[in-house]
Amino acid sequence: MIESDRELSAIVQEIWDNDVNRLKPGKDYRISLQGKAGDSMGDNESNDRAGLPLFTFVDENIFKKETFLAFISLLDNYESDTGEPEIVTPEEVAENHRFLDAIIQTRAMKIAHKHLVEKQLSPQDDTEFKEQLYRIWFELYARKGSSRPDSSGFEHVFVGETRGGRTVIGFHNWIQLYIQEKLGHIDYKGYSVTANSPQPDENKHILALQFSWKNGIKPKGSIFIGVSPEFEFALYTLSFLTSPNERVKVQFSFYDVEIVCHHYNQKHIGTTFPVLLRYRNPQ
Repeated sequence: MIESDRELSAIVQEIWDNDVNRLKPGKDYRISLQGKAGDSMGDNESNDRAGLPLFTFVDENIFKKETFLAFISLLDNYESDTGEPEIVTPEEVAENHRFLDAIIQTRAMKIAHKHLVEKQLSPQDDTEFKEQLYRIWFELYARKGSSRPDSSGFEHVFVGETRGGRTVIGFHNWIQLYIQEKLGHIDYKGYSVTANSPQPDENKHILALQFSWKNGIKPKGSIFIGVSPEFEFALYTLSFLTSPNERVKVQFSFYDVEIVCHHYNQKHIGTTFPVLLRYRNPQ
């Protein structure tokens, strides 16, 4: 790895070690991988290699924790179809701020903030840092093909969007996936694996998968599973602010991961998600 990756990996490992709200696979949640998804992008039965839901159990008491509760309150604030302008109500703005207030108090986010201050990439003052986070994640912008503000980093990454009603874009969050699957809006079609990627593991925290949502198909998505909202927010914010080349490799815990983080006008997150490169043995 290049030097900056080593430095970032050390910070990400520290964040991981301090992610006290992370769920334990097999105890706090269970998933059923079933079959390998087909290569076709069509939403048809022959392509479905999973007859059962992905999640077989989640201890929903976890969702009563402050950051989870604040995060989940944001998930119904968006119009999923790109091209449809977002109307942000005062109540939704207040919910955004409540979520940021909750996560900046967590150990995971404090570690990320300290590192960003040391690199002179973020202000030290919590209020100013929160304003920076709001701009990166919640400010609206016009996604490709739209002339009106119809998207945000948060909506794309954590909630998911549809393009033309047939293609799911973004949607890289396990909590939203679980909630939407429980509501009957998600049809999990199997895990995704390439010649170069490791076989998925139900007891690990990263998964590539295929699913349909509403009337659209996500031919291949990649998500962390069982991590807290503050872990993802800390990791993705770090990647966005420290990595201008939009791809950075980090090592932490059992994982070698490439974090993809596309910028939008250098001001906002366009998309961001993990790509599992291989499993590793922690030192």
